[in-house]
Order: sequence, then C-alpha cells, then structure tokens
Amino acid sequence: MAKRRQNVRPSGIERLFGRLPLLSLLSLTLAAQSAQARPHRCPETTRSPVTYTSETKLALTSIPRGTILPVRLNATLSSVKSKANQAVTARIMQSVPLPDGSEIPRGSKVEGRIVEVVPPSGTSGARISLQFDKLRLSHQVVPIVANLRAIAGFMEIYAAQTPAVGPGFGDVFRWMTTIQIGGDVVYGEGGPVTSAENGAEVLGKSVHGGVLVPVRANEKLGCRGEADGKDNLQALWVFSSNACGTYGLEHVQVPHAGRTDPIGVITFASDSGSLRITSGAGMLLRIHESSQ
Repeated sequence: MAKRRQNVRPSGIERLFGRLPLLSLLSLTLAAQSAQARPHRCPETTRSPVTYTSETKLALTSIPRGTILPVRLNATLSSVKSKANQAVTARIMQSVPLPDGSEIPRGSKVEGRIVEVVPPSGTSGARISLQFDKLRLSHQVVPIVANLRAIAGFMEIYAAQTPAVGPGFGDVFRWMTTIQIGGDVVYGEGGPVTSAENGAEVLGKSVHGGVLVPVRANEKLGCRGEADGKDNLQALWVFSSNACGTYGLEHVQVPHAGRTDPIGVITFASDSGSLRITSGAGMLLRIHESSQ
C-alpha cells in the first residue's frame, strides 16, 4: 500500500524567503545581524570632535586702569611679627566684570609683599608698608600696580552682610535690606542699591556676592570718581560707592595710599604703639596701571 504523503506546512522563514538554499539563507541572516549591530548615524548631526587647547582659554594680559578689586586679607599684618619681604595675599570676594565682557572670577588671589616694617618709637606709632603686584588666576599670573581706596575691619564686613532689621517669619535672608560700609542701602540680592545721601537715587544693583555700582568721588577723604569720566559698573562687594579711607580700625591711618610716588606702595600707620590689622579685613584696591 502506498504511503500517504505528509502535508508539511512551510515555516515562517520559508514563507518569507521561499525555499532558498541553506547557504544563501545563512548569508542573509548574518548580514541582518551585522546591520543591527552598527549604530545608526544621521549625516546632518554628525560633527567632528572639538579639541580644546591652551589657545582656546581667555588670556587676560592686562587689567584696565581704574578697575576696583574687592579683596579680603588672608593673614594678619603685625608690626611685631611681620617682616620685610614677607608674602602678603588677599582673596577676590566678588567676580569683577571687565569692559570686554570677561571677568576676574571670585576666589582669585592678589599677591604681594611687605616692603617695610617700622616699629613704634617715642614720638610716633608703628608703620607697615606693602604692595600688591600680581593677580593670580586659575591658569595665569597678571602683573598689576594697585593702590588703596578703602579698608574695613572684620566686624564692619560682618555688619554690612547682616540685615538692618531681623528676619521675620517667611523672610528670605538674602532678600533683606543691608547697609554697605559707607552708608549705601542694598535692597536684597537682585534689588537696587541707593545712595546714602539720597534714598531716591539708584546707583546700581545687588548681585550674588556683592553689588555693581560706579565708584563716586569722595572729596572730603581724597578719593577719585570713575577713571576717564566713564560710569562703569564696579564690583564693590560690601562697600559703598563713595567708600574711602578706614572703617572700624581704631588708631589706624593710611598716610600713603599708593597713588603717588612710590606708586603702588600702601602704608598703614598707628597713631601710637604697635600696629595690627587682622586677617579678614576687607579692602578696595584700585588698578593704577598694569604691565604686559
């Protein structure tokens, strides 16, 4: 008796490709797997990798004349312990905008040295002379010549950062009103800065870490206004637009601010006895000139 032929249904692969030779089918399978392994690239979005070199960094070769550097002294100056040629450093406390759109970052350092220490005598108090001659950024050092506009003790710095009125329920500390060293009023971070003499006069604005306002002349104390008559916004940290001289440092004077010969040499003097300016004191340094 003849055997009945089995009715074998074609597989899914056979229905798709037909009855191809096994070798051809295997080749198609391997090709499909290879295509799946390769990532899809869109020609429109494919870009060459960017290579960053030292040339791509912004090179700050000089600082414009009249630029204010708000700094905090890193170590105590003492007529008893400080010595001539000893290093002196201070920290930039607010990012400093420059006319070309760049800035000196907060946290940068100014560096210098003590020029002379004169102990007290029977007729006069002690004196310390110093000069700052370098600005150190993260990747370079810029030579500077700086004079002194204002200096304030640590407690004055603290008071300027403390709201004039205690915070109430729901108040945000950084949005509260503070008084700058010299009397200007700051209406919270992001708010306006008004003049100490005229509350209706808006001088500039408050920003994170300080204020941006033009410096104003203080004829009584001997400080100039903006250099070259320009009304540039300056980073003044906790100081007023017309801050000049000493604040909160009893028995300390500045007989030489470095604006005249010897240019860049700043002298502090005690009216009697030894001289001590503790670390944490704040200063406004002003660029007299800078070298390439």
